[in-house]
Amino acid sequence: MEKVIVVASKNKGKIREFEELLCPEGYTVKSLYDFPDMPEIDETGTTFSENAVIKAQAVTDRYHIMAVSDDSGLEIDAFDRQPGIHSARWLGHDTDYAEKNRIVLEMMKDKADRTCRYACAIAITRPGEEPVVFFDTVEGEIAREPKGENGFGYDPIILYPPYNKTMAEMTKDEKNGISHRGKAVRKMEEWLKNENL
Repeated sequence: MEKVIVVASKNKGKIREFEELLCPEGYTVKSLYDFPDMPEIDETGTTFSENAVIKAQAVTDRYHIMAVSDDSGLEIDAFDRQPGIHSARWLGHDTDYAEKNRIVLEMMKDKADRTCRYACAIAITRPGEEPVVFFDTVEGEIAREPKGENGFGYDPIILYPPYNKTMAEMTKDEKNGISHRGKAVRKMEEWLKNENL
């Protein structure tokens, strides 16, 4: 039987990461691109977990299928953990990440505390069932300059000290091994196995 998971997202970088993590486990990954009539989903939650549930539940309610959604973002300690749940919309939804990263580095230039983390909540929703949420983080630092061509979003300016590389300098396997999403997906995979889904 085909195992299909619908990722409630149109973020191509995020969809690609889910494919890299789930396809080797035998899942067919679909996304909102496969459901063009899905209305825009308002993320009205106040936490990563709430927003992840809102997005996945909207897909489950409309199509009566299992859906997965992640809500993830960057927390910068010097900015009181901003942008947090507003990471995608921060500094303007239409501002590209090269510009966002430039602005973050400019804002951080006099900050002694450069600690930050990526956080990820993944929600699975199924018809007639309560949502299940998996959460994890990866600790890092804001780099002094952008480096690397891999990844997406803030990856070029997030330094992972144990590797002395930014997230954008890592190979796919390196990043998936330590990333917030990679760790949360592995928790989800363990749960899926136990549920025989």
